[in-house]
Amino acid sequence: MKYTTLPNTDIRVSRICLGTMTWGRQNTESEGQAQMDYAFNQGVNFFDTAELYPVPAHKDRYAETEKIIGNWFRKSGRRQDIVLASKIAGPAPFTEFIRTEGFKPSAILEAVEGSLRRLRTDYMDLYQLHWPERSTNYFGQRGFSPDPNEAWKDNIREVLQTLQTLVQEGKIRQVGLSNETPWGVMRFLEEARAHPGLPRMITIQNPYSLLNRLFEVGLSEISHRSQIGLLAYSPLGFGTLSGKYLGGQKPEKARVTLFPNYNRYSNSKAIEATEAYAEIAAMHGLSLAQMALAFVNSRPFLTSNIIGATTIDQLKENIGSADIELSPEVLSKIEEVHRTIPNPAP
Repeated sequence: MKYTTLPNTDIRVSRICLGTMTWGRQNTESEGQAQMDYAFNQGVNFFDTAELYPVPAHKDRYAETEKIIGNWFRKSGRRQDIVLASKIAGPAPFTEFIRTEGFKPSAILEAVEGSLRRLRTDYMDLYQLHWPERSTNYFGQRGFSPDPNEAWKDNIREVLQTLQTLVQEGKIRQVGLSNETPWGVMRFLEEARAHPGLPRMITIQNPYSLLNRLFEVGLSEISHRSQIGLLAYSPLGFGTLSGKYLGGQKPEKARVTLFPNYNRYSNSKAIEATEAYAEIAAMHGLSLAQMALAFVNSRPFLTSNIIGATTIDQLKENIGSADIELSPEVLSKIEEVHRTIPNPAP
């Protein structure tokens, strides 16, 4: 396993991060615990979760994933060996059963206390805002369209002040963003710079894969110049980049089979690009999944690649991508496809 550190900290994390959002819905608790055991034994020391998980979100399964992780900590005694990240859910129709306060101080405090209780820990190493409160482009929206009826008022300083309190209390160590735009990242950095003592965002958890490289437009320069590390999620595009859906296949128990509305990476152009990438992988003796993950692992702005799996075999293949170095020829072929079909699945 390769390791790096969370930007501007001495917190050492594996280049592969274990994603957990299927545990409690697509995976049972015992399967989730088996994944944690295997990943840990392979050198993965970074786990990412959220109060929203498992997905799709439902009030009857609220925060089951955090409970599964907490039970593993209690059983294994490995809390001190793991860098643990979680997130507060943002406002949306599908999170109204959680709360409707957005990121008001009371909401953040409630969310953190709930996560700590379920995770059976007294601190989280990284705490993230799952998506912005304001109306902007995320979750598959390519461009920004202003909402003339938006009620959001800029409360970013207040959010950071609340997080500052939690850092001072030792309940969270570092803070990060998720599903954020260049404007949002710079706005948070601006407040932290203008008011010494406020916590500085150190990571951004955004989608990044062969089918969605929009992070490279704007955010990659911010990452480089302001030292904000990418935690790449959906590096396989809901499993699309494993190739298992090619040819119209619908594998039993696969995410897109179970939840057809999860079609973000399944449009005609994304399928065309996936077919082209599959040809490159086959030509060079690679599995499509490992080539796709190795590409993400190779990016200079990456801090950690969040992989997810529903079976141990998938997990083995995904973690194994950490040992793969793509040749210049493979990278050149990937760029040819990208130039022809750029970012088909925002």
